[in-house]
Amino acid sequence: MAESRTLPTGFGELEVLAVGMVLLVEALTGLSLNSLTILSFCKNPELRTPSHLLVLSLAFADSGISLNALIAATSSLLRKVPSERRARTEGRITVPTISHRRWPYGSDGCQAHGFQGFAAALASISNSAAIAWGSYHHYCTHRRLAWDTAISLVLFVWLSSAFWAALPLLGWGHYDYEPLGTCCTLDYSRNFTSFLFTMAFFNFLLPLFITLISYWLMEQKLGKTGHPQVNTTLPVRTLLLGWGPYALLYLYAAITDVTLISPKLQMVPALIAKMVPTINAVNYALGSDMVHRGIWQCLSSKRSERD
Repeated sequence: MAESRTLPTGFGELEVLAVGMVLLVEALTGLSLNSLTILSFCKNPELRTPSHLLVLSLAFADSGISLNALIAATSSLLRKVPSERRARTEGRITVPTISHRRWPYGSDGCQAHGFQGFAAALASISNSAAIAWGSYHHYCTHRRLAWDTAISLVLFVWLSSAFWAALPLLGWGHYDYEPLGTCCTLDYSRNFTSFLFTMAFFNFLLPLFITLISYWLMEQKLGKTGHPQVNTTLPVRTLLLGWGPYALLYLYAAITDVTLISPKLQMVPALIAKMVPTINAVNYALGSDMVHRGIWQCLSSKRSERD
């Protein structure tokens, strides 16, 4: 029996399976929680406000990240495809073989997967900054966010994210396989230093600064007025811990040879980032009493219909 194994460099069979399982859990958890959030907005009229529109936009972005992770998990778990072939050719018998495949959707599929995941990630980061600014506007100016302002923010976030995600397709940057070979992302191993620095500034450092300043001003304001405390630290920590490892990896790749980092270590930022949709859903949706009631109403209505 002939056996052909083409595992990615630096990974064993169990490690590939473990990464696939982690991605699957992260994807299903993120999709479930954010789908409940989106459904609650559709079912509960009380949630249809300008401020909650920003949370809804974040839920769509995080659902996109989880969907991207689900595709990567499927590719990881379905690497091993047994195929038995028996044929007689000039008196020889072709015996059963086991083929291992990486990305099953071709080069164009890789570019599409990379674009979708990158756009969703950028939209998630920018939406978090927009929510932070919206919270500052609500608590510190005592004025409700207007519909036209909220819609403009959402449109800007998605158009900006699509713009930056499209640049690698146009030649500034590049999408390629991650070290595991079962998902596609921004290629940080190539010499696109100008793109990496520019992208990191406008899509990570600037949103992080807006989020940090907005919640810091809120904390100062609420501390003086005695207003009920609002969690001003978790969103900043989520951005730093969720997307910071990716930013550090890009920075390292822009300065020196990224191949000096082991393939397993290069996969760590991706696994951490795929947890962000779940954390955001818990913080912005399940952490809100109004959204929590909306989700409960959706679940209760489904149960009553079954009964």
